[in-house]
Amino acid sequence: MASELAPEAAKLGIRGTVATDRGYAFFHRFPDRRVNEADIADRAPGLAEFIDVACGRYSFDRRPIAIGFSNGAIMAAALLLTRPDLFAATVLFRPLSPFTHDLPHRLNRTPVLIIDGDRDSRRSPGDGLRLAERLVGAGALVTHHVLPVGHSITAEDRRIAGEWLQPIIG
Repeated sequence: MASELAPEAAKLGIRGTVATDRGYAFFHRFPDRRVNEADIADRAPGLAEFIDVACGRYSFDRRPIAIGFSNGAIMAAALLLTRPDLFAATVLFRPLSPFTHDLPHRLNRTPVLIIDGDRDSRRSPGDGLRLAERLVGAGALVTHHVLPVGHSITAEDRRIAGEWLQPIIG
């Protein structure tokens, strides 16, 4: 997807380290599917360090833009909230807030795109809006869309994300 959204940009794909029955995730969830906030908080610093090192190793000339879906979007939001200097912008498909409390960090007008699906059976109504409000309260510039779709990325998601990214990536 990154190649489609930003064909000329350098890319770094990161896979989570938590093995699941469907592949890999960035953090553990409780059996009832609630987010394990303590696990996210424990894993976020190591992932942020990895991104910092990788950006230096590959000589990225600017801060990266995070693009995440579901579990990856939740972790990208956690990184944004705990390390506001890490990303130039974020695109979050089907996220929810990684933390139930506000963090003291200021996001200094970091652009954030959140795209929810109003038929998403893996999210509660308003999850994305609650995250959007938390990020706005922290100082981010949030654009929030709700599409009539479920828990998958659609052509409309891609179109919105591509148009939103254009002024950011130049």
